[in-house]
Amino acid sequence: MARALYIHWPFCLAKCPYCDFNSHVRDSVDHASWQDALLADMRFEAARAGGEALDSVFFGGGTPSLMPPALVERLLAEAEALWGFAPDIEITLEGNPSSVEAANYAALASAGINRASLGLQALDDATLRFLGRLHDADEGLAALEVAQQHFARVSFDLIYARPGQTASQWEAELSRALGFETGHLSLYQLTIEPGTRFETMVRQGQFEPLGDEQAADLFALTADLTNRAGLPAYEISNHARPGEESRHNLAYWRYQDYAGIGPGAHGRRGGVATVRHKKPENWLSAVARNGHGIAEERDLGLQEQAAEALLMGLRLREGIDLAGLSDRFDLPQIELIDPAKLQFYIGQGLAWQRSNRVGVTPAGMPLLDGLLGDLVPAELVSA
Repeated sequence: MARALYIHWPFCLAKCPYCDFNSHVRDSVDHASWQDALLADMRFEAARAGGEALDSVFFGGGTPSLMPPALVERLLAEAEALWGFAPDIEITLEGNPSSVEAANYAALASAGINRASLGLQALDDATLRFLGRLHDADEGLAALEVAQQHFARVSFDLIYARPGQTASQWEAELSRALGFETGHLSLYQLTIEPGTRFETMVRQGQFEPLGDEQAADLFALTADLTNRAGLPAYEISNHARPGEESRHNLAYWRYQDYAGIGPGAHGRRGGVATVRHKKPENWLSAVARNGHGIAEERDLGLQEQAAEALLMGLRLREGIDLAGLSDRFDLPQIELIDPAKLQFYIGQGLAWQRSNRVGVTPAGMPLLDGLLGDLVPAELVSA
């Protein structure tokens, strides 16, 4: 049964050129209609994935900090009525650090939000303009200060390995970011995603992405600085003080069940994968027609579940419990990870094994995609 709930709010004021998330720009939003539809979608999901109190709720997007606080409060009240809340539930809302949205932080905290995740993305105006952000550096830092006043826990995102970025530039920016003393940071290397405006710009020669070697050097520098600051990486791109890891994201990476509602939201319950309609208007029509926004509901075979659990769990510093996965998916350990390849990468300092736990070392994390392709048997991934 689901212990985590994801609520997708798909609207943004503008589409960032690097973004491939399910986000949309609309002239207006009928909040009353959206409230009714989200409540219906939530009730449908709770009837199939209820039974245990929620450990986490996550409002993602899009830009959910644009949601009226009253709508957030109504959705949380319904979620608590349907599932119940664990006493120490984590309730996160993603947002852009603009002055307009910061003005809502007090009301959002009163509505029940206790953790904010802000998309600062950079700390200087020139980079923010390149990234297509609507806020400037001063506005973003002012919003961060307001967030820290109102929420028990605050995280923010930065994008690095940008075109032409040097180690000294990133060291100065990250050191400044660590000085704000949030308990969590999400630090993502810039990737050129298919279908984004950045992909078109690169294809047209408007800028050249940072080279792989330089990006690897910045990744190592990131690990060094965050470790020294007491925010080690617990996942390849996420850093936290012990105890301040994102509980909601850990539910994904540990391959636990979660309910996902709203346009484009994914979910997993009892070996069944759910995907909602992606386009906001199509999702609204589906809810009106069917009482839910599901576009696809698919049974997951044990081998497919095992492959997904491995691919996600090996992103974590804690690694995976090989014996636990073997029992859970009724598969021999030798079919989950190739033992000869595991020993080879252990010898190379890229992987580790402690009793039944297996993981990737900090030195192996920059090579994670290649390691996963080699460690996890192809027949399992293609099952």
